[in-house]
Amino acid sequence: MAEHREWTEMLHHIVRQRQTVLPKRLVGPAPSQRELDQWLEAATHAPDHGRLRPFRLVFFPTAQRHKLGQAFAQALRERDPSASEAQTQRAYEKALRAPVLLVLVVDAGPADAEISLHERIICAGCAVQNLLLSATARGWGSSLTSGKAMTSAAVRALLGLKPSEHAICCINVGAAEHRPTGERPSVHDITRTMTDAGPVDGLSQQA
Repeated sequence: MAEHREWTEMLHHIVRQRQTVLPKRLVGPAPSQRELDQWLEAATHAPDHGRLRPFRLVFFPTAQRHKLGQAFAQALRERDPSASEAQTQRAYEKALRAPVLLVLVVDAGPADAEISLHERIICAGCAVQNLLLSATARGWGSSLTSGKAMTSAAVRALLGLKPSEHAICCINVGAAEHRPTGERPSVHDITRTMTDAGPVDGLSQQA
């Protein structure tokens, strides 16, 4: 039991340590292949109703980043044909910042799917959190980034997405040049307890 308590405290410590570190503050060197494999293996332990495996993670090695950068730039031009060269360059460079970059893709399945898109996204979100916590446990910084480019024709074509598939976000990992200490909501802020009068703020076992 003492060993289990130690593990529990360690887990809580890792969860509390996870912070969003923007890609521009993530620096090299990149993690080893072994570490990356461990993070991805952790992602496979997400709860998965129906065992659908409704997500995949697309890894972009450094040599392939320019393709995503070009897709981001093209996405900007699709949205705003008047975008300046400087704006287009900034869109391109978003793909080049973090030492590790993956794109999360979720498959919504057919329109009449028994397991809804909401559940599939929850599965994918749990997988991503497992990955981020695994990286945090080894001292790496991380963040999720998204934006209008993720739904663009350019990004969809690059990733080879089927009509039912959606690019959700980028996962960025690297050494944390600066790790912010953002304020977290309290348990009271995020919890409601059902009572005879309906849900009320906070957590109570006496309702």
